[in-house]
Amino acid sequence: MKKLYTSTIIASLLSFLILCSCTSNKRPLTTAQIFGDQMVLQANKPINIWGTFTPNATITVLFRSQSLSIKADKNGKWKASLQPENYGTDERLIIKTKTDTLIFNDISVGEVWLCSGQSNMEMPVISNWAQVNNSQDEVSNADYPEIRLFTVEKNISFSPINTIVTKGWQACDSNSVKSFSASAYFFGRELYQNLKVPIGLIHSSWGGTVAEAWTSEAALLNLDDFAETANYINSLTASKDSLAKKYSIDSAQMMKEIRIADIGYDEEKALYAAVDINDSDWMPINLPKMWEETDLGVYDGSGWFRKTVEISEAMAKSELTLCYGSVDDSDEAWVNGIKVGEEQAWGVLRKYPIPEGVVKQGKNQITIRVYDYGGGGGFMNEAKDYMIKSSTGKSISIAKGWVVKKGFDFQNIETHPVSATDPNQTTVLYNAMINPLIPYSIQGAIWYQGESNSGRAHQYRTLFKTMVTDWRKQFEQGDFPFYFVQLANYLPRNTEPTEDAWAELREAQTMALELPNTGMAVTIDIGNALDIHPGNKQDVGKRLALNALAKTYKQNIAYMGPLYKSYKIKANSIEVAFQFNEGLSIANGSILKGFSISGSDSVFIWADAIIEGNKVNVSHPTIENPIAVRYAWSSNPDCNLSNATGLPASPFRTDNWKGITE
Repeated sequence: MKKLYTSTIIASLLSFLILCSCTSNKRPLTTAQIFGDQMVLQANKPINIWGTFTPNATITVLFRSQSLSIKADKNGKWKASLQPENYGTDERLIIKTKTDTLIFNDISVGEVWLCSGQSNMEMPVISNWAQVNNSQDEVSNADYPEIRLFTVEKNISFSPINTIVTKGWQACDSNSVKSFSASAYFFGRELYQNLKVPIGLIHSSWGGTVAEAWTSEAALLNLDDFAETANYINSLTASKDSLAKKYSIDSAQMMKEIRIADIGYDEEKALYAAVDINDSDWMPINLPKMWEETDLGVYDGSGWFRKTVEISEAMAKSELTLCYGSVDDSDEAWVNGIKVGEEQAWGVLRKYPIPEGVVKQGKNQITIRVYDYGGGGGFMNEAKDYMIKSSTGKSISIAKGWVVKKGFDFQNIETHPVSATDPNQTTVLYNAMINPLIPYSIQGAIWYQGESNSGRAHQYRTLFKTMVTDWRKQFEQGDFPFYFVQLANYLPRNTEPTEDAWAELREAQTMALELPNTGMAVTIDIGNALDIHPGNKQDVGKRLALNALAKTYKQNIAYMGPLYKSYKIKANSIEVAFQFNEGLSIANGSILKGFSISGSDSVFIWADAIIEGNKVNVSHPTIENPIAVRYAWSSNPDCNLSNATGLPASPFRTDNWKGITE
């Protein structure tokens, strides 16, 4: 009897311990943050749903007539993959266990697109930093309850994470659309108006960011330029506080190295700001100008700009302000060796008051040091913005007659701080803003980025295609459609043909069309010379949508302007052939513009170009033996070739000569 009693106690104790163990492993039922009320599930593809729960416990997913039970793994992660469903609205998704139930209401089944990139994708319909054309009217008329908007808030991570911060899915109306990506909204609106099915837009972008930040470590490890950095970034496990301390220490060390490397400095003394230095061997330059467009070359670092200006006695006695265009990225300015200002902000016109007594009658020396830590380096805006302005209303133009010398190149700097908050580091945006969305079922992706990689355009040829391939591999949904925007025209227009980093970046983007199921929206005609964020996002969205409607949804519509195919030298001219060549035409005016031609000396001059059927014949009377043709080969070209669609021709070159970013 005693033995039986003891056994009963032991059995009860074991049951209690097992119950305690199970209870201690109990976790609440969760889903990834992409799931919620008003969401859009991708039609006609498997519907992936995932989350966490108690390890090894059963979860049941109910949607329409489907019921699927799965078990969480030993770590509590679970994933269900429902069978494809047809379009529909006002649906309910139920996820339940023995103890928990999640219900998502007002669900649609439609077309889901991931929308990503940098500031021209981030640019909202209404903002205080960029203006969309007719924005108030667009907001007032944005009544599309079957278009659903989802925004991933900005975040970085040194390793892939599964969580995001978001306000969730919202029906498109005059309130929700204000802060949503304009390019994405206009793309989605065009799709909805043509397809009449629910549209889901997932917006995940960050202004001023580089493509390598949006690419996974696994992909970047295959690229020599990024492998070491990507591996290091993803190995960081320290806390944010520790990283912040190390960043501060490394930043101080980097600045010391820069002061040593920059030949314009002697420790803290700005040698090149002195009045009496010999700058006779410096390179002449007129402003505004990006130094990548000059013989200074393509690099990140510093450039020193100097100019002598003659000032009258009366003007010297007045209150003066040194004015010039916005700088990429930051600057310091001296007048007669006296520092008058500095600014870190990108895209802001410089206006530095000159202290009394600094300027004298006669010759005065202006020195500006531009510090460029990524992308292009130099000056923007218009020549009229460059002046010394007097309080009397008089001004002296200072746009012309400068000289420039390279200060230092970041390639020679050993210390590169890793920031816990900097989005321009390899993998960090993929880790935090793309990975948490995987494996949500999508139809495809649209992308607007490239400005921040323009100084490394040749590298972008490989990097961009690597990123596209990487996303497709990570989502495990085949070669889904990937449509992207070619950079719009921007910066002052060149009067003569020139080498150009933005032109090379556009070429690199065009090369991505070699990948299957890709498409490109050419925007060379709707940019703004003075604004890197042009306001015409309606046509951006529409041109992306034309690609999708024609290529993804198989509508019989034109979607592309002329695209270079081949060339043939014919005596003293060159004949250029195109894809999408039906109805070649001149978009504006009666003279075809934008073509340049070169002989064996590789020096390009503006050419005569004539449309002959479905080809263009290019020549110049001074070049008897032409070798190569270029079209719209500039950051802001004057060009007007089109076709029956009314869409612009994509910039191109027939040569493969070494570019300035190579």
